[in-house]
Formats: sequence, structure tokens, C-alpha cells
Amino acid sequence: MNKTSPEIAELKKQIEASVKRKMKTPTDFIFLSGAVWDHTHETMSPTTLKRLWGYIEGADKTRNSTLEILSRFLGFTNWEEFVESISQEGNSDEVLSPHIKASELKKGDLVKVSWRPNRRCTFRYLGKEQFVVEEAENSKLKVGDTFCCSLFILGEPLYLSRLVQGNNSPIDFVVGNKGGLCELKRD
Repeated sequence: MNKTSPEIAELKKQIEASVKRKMKTPTDFIFLSGAVWDHTHETMSPTTLKRLWGYIEGADKTRNSTLEILSRFLGFTNWEEFVESISQEGNSDEVLSPHIKASELKKGDLVKVSWRPNRRCTFRYLGKEQFVVEEAENSKLKVGDTFCCSLFILGEPLYLSRLVQGNNSPIDFVVGNKGGLCELKRD
């Protein structure tokens, strides 16, 4: 399963709540690896956890065996039961954090964002949830790249769909996977 899926995002959120700790440093992942062992008697390497959380580069997909172990860590029988539980509990909620909706922008409006450690971008709204990168600093995004996005939320990762870079095929892309957007401003 793709590690940026909503189900995996919810799994990570529930694990952090369970251990009362955000996964931000190597020590956090070592701690979680030990906690998984203590609770399930199953091995989960800190490196696997770092990849899942996006702390280090790695495979875009997460192995089913990893999801099974982490689901058991949370007290579920398996990954399928975990997914079923979140689909039934009404996880949807109103966005309360500062945010910008594409539907409220006018063509030509600028959206400025930044994320850790020192990345900054300015996007120009083209209409119909489409944006072009106007400025990019220390980012994999480059001036001229285009993408679709309906919602920018401060403190949350930014999910870009149909990102086109040069002549490459469109891809889905996550910005600020390790802590979300630090700055969000409309000009």
C-alpha cells in the first residue's frame, strides 16, 4: 500500500497517540521499535518505521506485513480490521486549522508555503484547482511545475495531484511529510 494513503496516515496518528510521542527523531523510532516488541513480541526495525513516517527516503509502498504488525500493536487482529474500524468511526471532521481552499481563490492569486527544514515555494492559481510553481527554494519542486490541489492546511502535509515536472508523466507528490506546512499565506 502507498505510504501516503489516508489509512496509513491514520495508523501513524493512532500509534503516536498510543505511545504519547511524535515520531520526529531517531530516538523516537528506536523507542517505538521497542514498544512494538514489548506489546506484540514481533520485530519492527527502526529503519522500517523511519521509512513509513517519511523520516528517511525509501520505498513508496509499505509491506503488508508491516501494516499487520502495527495494527496488532494498536490492538486490532489485523490490518483489515484496523481499516474497517476507521471507515466506520466517522473520522471526517471540519478543518479548524488555518487553511486555504482553492475554490476561494481567484485566478492569479499567490499561495506561499514553507516546510522543514528550509523549503519555500510560491504557487500561482490557474483556476480549477490547478497551480504553477512561481518560486522554489531548496525544494524538489521547480519553477514551472504544475499540479492540482484543493486544500492547503497549516501544520499538515500538502498533497499534490497530477504534478508535472518538465516532460515527465504526472505523479502524486507529498510536500512537508515530516511535520506539515510551517507557513501558509495568500497574496
